[in-house]
Amino acid sequence: VQLQASGGGLVQPGGSLRLSCAASGFSSNNYAIAWFRQAPGKEREGVSCIRNSDGKKYYADSVKGRFTISRDNAKSTVYLQMNSLKPEDTAVYYCAYRYGSPISSAWDTYEDYYWGQGTLVTVSS
Repeated sequence: VQLQASGGGLVQPGGSLRLSCAASGFSSNNYAIAWFRQAPGKEREGVSCIRNSDGKKYYADSVKGRFTISRDNAKSTVYLQMNSLKPEDTAVYYCAYRYGSPISSAWDTYEDYYWGQGTLVTVSS
């Protein structure tokens, strides 16, 4: 499994960024791609997840209404559109792969995922 996250950068509060995760190396259609983040001194946090089998999406309460996860299977890429960014969104963002379709109570169990490299998002004026 290979995961390549990109799109991070410096943005002002209220701004937007779109992260991309190019995923490859697996053949089954029964999998999920998730975004996690980890800020300095804080625990890692599940941000969002999309199940490939049916397109079902999950979001952390902290990003609902601001972030949108989507996929382009033709490009083997998952996106995270982040709007109305806040300083507390500052973190390294990781995309991650897991086999299977997680249920709502377990989509952010990070031990179940294979992690790729991260991309830094800094929200600051």
